[in-house]
Amino acid sequence: MRFSVLASGSTGNSIYVENENHAFLVDAGLSAKRMEQQLASIGRSMANVDGIFVTHEHSDHIKGIGVLARRHKVPIYANEKTWIAMDGLVGEIPLEQRFHFDMETSMSFGSIDIQSFAVSHDSVDPMFYVFYENDRKLSVITDTGYVSDRMKGHIQASDAYVFESNHDVSMLQMGRYPWSVKRRILSDVGHVSNEDAAIAMSEVVAEKETSIYLSHLSKDNNMKDLARMSVSQTLESCGIRAGEFVHLFDTDAEKPTELVPV
Repeated sequence: MRFSVLASGSTGNSIYVENENHAFLVDAGLSAKRMEQQLASIGRSMANVDGIFVTHEHSDHIKGIGVLARRHKVPIYANEKTWIAMDGLVGEIPLEQRFHFDMETSMSFGSIDIQSFAVSHDSVDPMFYVFYENDRKLSVITDTGYVSDRMKGHIQASDAYVFESNHDVSMLQMGRYPWSVKRRILSDVGHVSNEDAAIAMSEVVAEKETSIYLSHLSKDNNMKDLARMSVSQTLESCGIRAGEFVHLFDTDAEKPTELVPV
């Protein structure tokens, strides 16, 4: 199993996951043209994609879904409330391409199992995904206000994480955003801070080779070095030395990560 973070941040989010027989997208938050360009930059195309798994209805996660579905006849998977919320936002998607993926359930595609789980975000019924193949595990969470014990149970001991590290609390509090936006970001249905991401990672990382891709970093209220430092320092305070068996990476809003094995 391999993956690439194609886009990450308020301008658009999408993750590509594949094995030898299947390929999927988690969200398609860029325009269809831009999604196709991002895939091409890692040597892939929509012809490789067997389905798009939607996390929630915010535009930075679904912007390209309607056009991609119609242009490439790709199946779209989302829970019932998210499908209702997307009506009018993604245009007409043929019934035969609309699939329901209920919360806290799993689907299998050959040797890949995909499990959905609830998160806390200001959308109708947000959920993210864990991908399993044999003994390998990839967990994806890029939008949640906090990380509950139930979420931690789902993502525990993954081999790779794409995990939100949205903002530095001090930068956000001192920044230019209006208070209403700051309050939303800091709330339990907003976004995870560097500090909270660090604490969550320290509680779920197992003693094995692990890759953590810090994602959805705010352009205005965060810095890549600050996010990495927050997580690495917290891990080290818990006796987990980043760089030995835990490897930290940041993601770029525009440039896909390389296609890497889980």
